[in-house]
Amino acid sequence: MKKNVLYSLLIASVALTFSGCTDYRSDASAPFSAAVVENRTDAPEPPAAKNTGTKEPINRSRENAITAAVEKASSSVVSILSEATVERPGFPRDEFYRHFFGDRFQKKNRRMGSGFIISDDGLVVTNQHVVGKNPASITISTTYGENYDAELIGSDELTDIALLKIQSNEPFPFVEFSDSDSVKVGEWAIALGNPFGLFDDGKPTVTVGVVSAMNRDFRPDPNNPRVYLDMIQTDASINSGNSGGPLLNSNGDVIGVNTFIYTGGTGSGFVGLGFAIPSNRVDRISSQLLTSGSVVLDYNPGMEFTGLTEELVVRYRLPYVQGLLVTSVNKDGPAFECGIMPGDIITRIGGTRVVGEMHAWALLREYREGHMMNIELLRDNQLYETDMHLRKKIDATDAE
Repeated sequence: MKKNVLYSLLIASVALTFSGCTDYRSDASAPFSAAVVENRTDAPEPPAAKNTGTKEPINRSRENAITAAVEKASSSVVSILSEATVERPGFPRDEFYRHFFGDRFQKKNRRMGSGFIISDDGLVVTNQHVVGKNPASITISTTYGENYDAELIGSDELTDIALLKIQSNEPFPFVEFSDSDSVKVGEWAIALGNPFGLFDDGKPTVTVGVVSAMNRDFRPDPNNPRVYLDMIQTDASINSGNSGGPLLNSNGDVIGVNTFIYTGGTGSGFVGLGFAIPSNRVDRISSQLLTSGSVVLDYNPGMEFTGLTEELVVRYRLPYVQGLLVTSVNKDGPAFECGIMPGDIITRIGGTRVVGEMHAWALLREYREGHMMNIELLRDNQLYETDMHLRKKIDATDAE
């Protein structure tokens, strides 16, 4: 009995204590707090209010190399819409349509991508696959909302580069090429473009990553005439519509042209493997397109060759290797001077294994008149190596 009484008194005491604390804190918490502070001689002084003034210091803290690079280059980025008229099979089984439209009908094929202005008179660089071979019309949209017609100055399907000219006399903001040979793995890479053509106002989308690797080669697909050599690999997000847009360094200069992504069979989405054509090649090719509308070697190797196919291997009982079969040699050319003969099989150019004729032409474009080209060839099942000094062919009129 005594234990029950004591237990009841204890419960009542505890309940009164908690209810008292709750009532006190809700009714008089401010006076209590003030009293405590007043009676403490060691209480710290409250921090003095700081005069922040304007918001400029905060805004400056948000600025960095990336925002500066984007601000410098974004006005030079453009969206590109290319249209071409193609003929498609009509309705051969439908006599009504055949009577009025024939067996074939025309259809507009649209391509959309990105590009960037490289001169104040409106020269624009983009990928060749963005504009196609024979575009009927090209429309360029700038970041400030203006649309212009553009002319195709020239394109090179092998390197996937095209040069356009905006049809306007007004000056345009432009970006400059950086030396892609000086690009470092691990440095910032900033991709600008219009992915999926989502934005009609022409404002570029910005994605940021790093340069993941350099000198990535992609062997040519027999069904694809394009050859990609020494590509810059980046993990900056690149998607459809980014093609032709610039890849920038942290200074806001162009180090490459965003061209394609590698999905590894996972689908069509970005998985962190984007590739850009290095700026040095783009600068060189675009300069040739501006001058002549096409890309040609400035030297003559003095030989003709063809890709080594299975048919040639069987017909002439050649070794089954990848390479080029030399079909003829000019006795006044560099090939003859370095010892190359018809029937030789060129297996390497400049240390790179040759996998086809288009691949060989892409490798040859990396050299200039006056360069020395190392060539590895197969003759009578023996490997030989020679150095070819590149120059123009000596014509009969030049020798006189």
